[in-house]
Amino acid sequence: MFKKYLKISFLALLVLPLMFISCKGNLNENEKSATNFSVEFEKYELENGLDVVLHQDKSDPIVSLAIQYGVGSNREKTGRTGFAHLFEHMLFQESENVPQDQFFKKIQDAGGTLNGGTWKDGTIYYEVVPNNALETVLWLESDRMGYLINTVTESAFYNQQEVVQNEKRQRVDNNPYGHTNWVLDKNIYPEGHPYNWQVIGELEDLQNATVEDVKEFYNKFYGPNNATLVLAGDFETDAAKALIEKYFGEIKRREEVSPMEPQPVTITETKRFYHEDNFANAPQLHMVWPTLQQYTDDAYALDFLSEILSSGKKAPLYKVLVKEKELTSRTTAYNRSQELAGEFHIIITANSGKSLKDVEAGIFEAFDLFEKEGITDKDIERIKAGLETSFYNGISSVLGKSFQLAQYNVFAGTPEFIEQDIENIKKVTKEDVVRVYDKYIKGKPFVMTSFVPKGQLDLITDNSVKAEVVEEEIKENVEKTVVDANDEVVKTPSNFDRSVEPAQGETPKLNIPESWTATLDNGIKVFGIEQNEIPTVNFSLVIEGGHLLDDKNKNGVANLMTDILMEGTVNKTPEELEEEIEMLGASINMYTTNESIVVRGNTLVRNLDKTLALVEEILLEPRWDEEEFARIKTSTINQIKRSDANPNAVAGRVYNKILYGEDHIFSYPTSGTVASVEAITIDDLKDFYTKNFSPSISTFHIVGNINKKESLEKLSSLEEKWKAKEVIIPTYPIVNNRDKSSLYFVDIPNAKQSVINIGYIALPRTDKDFYPVEVMNYKLGGSFSGNVNLILREEKGYTYGARTNFSGSKTPGTFTASSSVRTNTTGESVQIFKDQITKYKEGISDDDLQFTKNSLIKSNARRFETQFSLLGMLQEMSNYNLAPDYIKGEEAIINNMTLEQHKELANKYLDESKMMYLVVGDAATQYAQFKNMGFDEVKLIDKEGEEIPLEKVKQ
Repeated sequence: MFKKYLKISFLALLVLPLMFISCKGNLNENEKSATNFSVEFEKYELENGLDVVLHQDKSDPIVSLAIQYGVGSNREKTGRTGFAHLFEHMLFQESENVPQDQFFKKIQDAGGTLNGGTWKDGTIYYEVVPNNALETVLWLESDRMGYLINTVTESAFYNQQEVVQNEKRQRVDNNPYGHTNWVLDKNIYPEGHPYNWQVIGELEDLQNATVEDVKEFYNKFYGPNNATLVLAGDFETDAAKALIEKYFGEIKRREEVSPMEPQPVTITETKRFYHEDNFANAPQLHMVWPTLQQYTDDAYALDFLSEILSSGKKAPLYKVLVKEKELTSRTTAYNRSQELAGEFHIIITANSGKSLKDVEAGIFEAFDLFEKEGITDKDIERIKAGLETSFYNGISSVLGKSFQLAQYNVFAGTPEFIEQDIENIKKVTKEDVVRVYDKYIKGKPFVMTSFVPKGQLDLITDNSVKAEVVEEEIKENVEKTVVDANDEVVKTPSNFDRSVEPAQGETPKLNIPESWTATLDNGIKVFGIEQNEIPTVNFSLVIEGGHLLDDKNKNGVANLMTDILMEGTVNKTPEELEEEIEMLGASINMYTTNESIVVRGNTLVRNLDKTLALVEEILLEPRWDEEEFARIKTSTINQIKRSDANPNAVAGRVYNKILYGEDHIFSYPTSGTVASVEAITIDDLKDFYTKNFSPSISTFHIVGNINKKESLEKLSSLEEKWKAKEVIIPTYPIVNNRDKSSLYFVDIPNAKQSVINIGYIALPRTDKDFYPVEVMNYKLGGSFSGNVNLILREEKGYTYGARTNFSGSKTPGTFTASSSVRTNTTGESVQIFKDQITKYKEGISDDDLQFTKNSLIKSNARRFETQFSLLGMLQEMSNYNLAPDYIKGEEAIINNMTLEQHKELANKYLDESKMMYLVVGDAATQYAQFKNMGFDEVKLIDKEGEEIPLEKVKQ
């Protein structure tokens, strides 16, 4: 049965930091760290060609199953694009022994999560479940690998065609710059090259696909001999092997799939294209140079080149385009080396009104600067420093380990390639980086796009020609009825009765990690959890107030504060501070929420002292750099302007403004408005800092390979130096007196989808009913198997997804039902939401309540796996004054909920007759219908929520 056996350790990766940390005298410390960490795996092959990789990890009672197939969009052909992705969707429908729409439901019912993904080179499916459901996922995955194709019906196929087309509309057609990759790939890769088309496929190809096409694709590429199965987590090896053999061993080999040979390309001349983008509010330049495929020496060096050119304040692109010329607030470059070929990208979204001619000239000035200044050993060192931390973060979950093992096995032939991959990274030198710059970039032809807002063609680069972008025409919806033949599904023979769902063992008992608390002398409350799986630490400092402390007349100060504090200290320039963080392989970020300012950190345990010292310096010794403040303001203003082009951002902003009302600070965006940010001075920031930064309203959370005593010792300096003061956080009354259903419509001309937000003010997180209403909402729209998603996506095919949720903090939040739907289904989709909310108040079935209980209770086995999830748990405990075992109380609420209580909660907190119905879409074709749909009021409003006359809509 087993053709080969391999067992190897990831320990080799830990050698990576030695080559540059040893020069600082830390070699022995790092050697000690290395010997304490390894990840082992075993690989073997079934007789049918299925590669199996096992990694045992008993730290949490969960298992992850990932199956990666050696097929992506690169296996398609012209005229039949989008099949790999479309087929991924089909595998979630049904199989011979798993009924329609049961894949998601059965995994959720077991307390698990699942999904799939398709890219140019591959397709992967995965589940993460409590370990008692291991046999369930093996049954499900094997059934769709070997026992699916006889169930593919015309109606199910048509439905998923619609879903995928809506995904394309949502991700491509209704987004700024969404068509860029289509233009680039069409002109980098020649006709017939596997990278010439998009993974999502051409709309025409998706519409023309047939069931026979799907069956041919399945039989060719979905055999066990073209797949890798990775099982990671808490299982017994011998038992797992027996189950894998039982469920997968009898599946027949299918067509042999030959490995694809690399197909790198070259272009002989520079090509320039422009497009007037319906959704863009700022011009964007995108340049691409062809490079080589993955795992080549040049690919590794090109990765380093992209970082050096664009990342951080030392980067030539930053120095020229951001600091000197003020053409943009962000520079992006990356090398994308894939299975067959590679591309080197530079993307610059210009500040509003800036010419892309100037941006292009600035890019080449940055290249000149790069050639002049060169690369230092320290540049190479800081890039490698971040790789170690990134690696540990990537394998902090069993799913992350599964993905990494599968990738190496599929694309390099063995998971063992991890050793060679790390060696390839380690050996990159500054000379290599210069070499690949000269070989692929300097003076070489490229493909470039200029995407500009409608009517701003004066901003495109010289000698650009119009890109032949095909945009879908908005038409009236015509329902297509597909009738399946009543043929009985022919079952594929099996050695056992696969229609019998395997029994699950006993659900893992709730095992809440032990946490600790302390209060420092200056008032900082500290919460911690020791977790020793990986040699990293994650921490957060939460300072209460945030947006609540903003002055409505100068909204956005709190947000600017989090930016300016990261721009240097009294003793460090912005560049020096950034470099010190990077040299530690750490990350320190600050951001503003409605009710707090948060400092987040991630670092290696051995570097925690130095990382916290930098946090202390950032907090207590701000630089107040005037030059950086001006740049931050410009950046923020341009981000606000660009958000006007994003229908989802517009919907969120208008939704909050109408619901909370002008007297509440939450009706104002955290980032501020263009006018408010322009009015803010650096003295406003200094005043905010002086009044509102205090340990007395701060909480520190820490999770990682560190105990309580060590944690408090490392905070002693901050405890001593940061003095407490009184801070008064304002409260705002919530006017919650909605008494009618109001339809508001924001016009986005020619939108291919409509964004729908429906809801009203509900209750705060601190309300005793909050968690019970979350439980109540689960079957309405709190999961993929929620009623609204099953109807709007799975039954109708109108959307890529539909959800409902209750949000809330110390301030009352909202109940919101939301989706992005195909434009010509807008009215019907709003009505479906309204009808489903009404119907839900009539009560749910006992089966639905049991499904809710199973999904929520059993999923707690996955709740404590990573440091990131544990940090979130600590933050929730501290923010809402919850007991260390509050999750046990949540389980009791779920277990004790009855059908009567469920119905009572639904009727108390769901009233569709008093909700606000917001639609952001194409008013010319969709607005008029709402006048006759029974709403108490129907209004056309602008992007700021102000009513406008109908005659202003572009017909």
